[in-house]
Amino acid sequence: MTLVRLDERRRALAEAMDAQGWPADSEWVRRAVLESVPRHQYAPDRLWTWDGRDAYVPVELGRDPDAWADLVYAGPNDSAITQILDGLPSSSLSCVSVVADMLDSLELEPGHRVLEVGTGAGWNAGLLATRAGAGQVITVEVDPGLAAAAERRLTAAGLNVAVHTGDGQAGWPAGAPYDRLIATYAVDTVPWAWIEQTRPGGIILFPWGRLGTIALTVADDGSSATGWAHGLGMFMPSRGTDQGREFHEIRSDGGPEHEAKFDTDLQPLTGPDALFALRVSHPDIRITTEQGERGLTVQLHDGISSWATAFAGATGPTVAHGGGPRRLLPEVEAGLQHWRGHGSPSLFSFGMTVTPDTQHVWADAAESGPYRT
Repeated sequence: MTLVRLDERRRALAEAMDAQGWPADSEWVRRAVLESVPRHQYAPDRLWTWDGRDAYVPVELGRDPDAWADLVYAGPNDSAITQILDGLPSSSLSCVSVVADMLDSLELEPGHRVLEVGTGAGWNAGLLATRAGAGQVITVEVDPGLAAAAERRLTAAGLNVAVHTGDGQAGWPAGAPYDRLIATYAVDTVPWAWIEQTRPGGIILFPWGRLGTIALTVADDGSSATGWAHGLGMFMPSRGTDQGREFHEIRSDGGPEHEAKFDTDLQPLTGPDALFALRVSHPDIRITTEQGERGLTVQLHDGISSWATAFAGATGPTVAHGGGPRRLLPEVEAGLQHWRGHGSPSLFSFGMTVTPDTQHVWADAAESGPYRT
């Protein structure tokens, strides 16, 4: 794979991002993501792709450089899987649009001291270092092999980043306090160690669960952190988290056990606002949608044993069928009704407050109390 051909793919990716209207604010993010920190320099020689049936298969730089480069420089919303453990993705180069949005939301300035948890391939740490400066970035990775490889790449790029092997949930107290902390993997509960290690007024940016990103600001007295949702994005959980079963696995357990018709409009599930609201009210229900010429298809599952498929055509009721002990579509209906009852708040109307003992998500204002059904 020649540098010229890689540059062609980088330019195509830049054009695709321009077509999406990105970025709105941070020019440094654009330069770093698409120019000064080349993504391919942080990609391992072996990547992985879904075979379309039931397994992930390797794509080797040495055997198929074009396919490898296509994965590295896929569309703005496509990640590149860099590691598979127990048949599931465990590390990746995140999709460019999400990386860019997170860096933008971090409000990083030169001279800031930064802790990154979840080094992965090292690309995000490299992006942080180009902005914060030499010696300002510490990154922690639980996998010793990934940490060592990322350190080699960062050193080869001439970037002075401290790479440590450890549990990101504990942060890295030896380097505290930090002006910024960013997580590249999803958490359901924010570790209090992250807040303790971030200075008052500092920002903590992390993927919350399987769907959205949240930015918290540490209170002046360090007693809490609060902030707003900043966007959507799918992220891998912290290492060791049970990722549950996929829809096709649960569906294969048996045929439909129950069928029903509903009048509820499921179209809001195609947008970020209702999806995030359901992430708050029904966090264990996983939702995917597909809009076709004939109508909307919605797939639901709980990662354990229950599933449902609903089809909403242009006219007539929504037809659903499913299996397992739970009736997932009525639960989603209740979540949508709760969201509408609160005035259909947008994704960006949601926020989170964390204290040493509690964590809750609210809508519109922190004083409004927890958003729940």
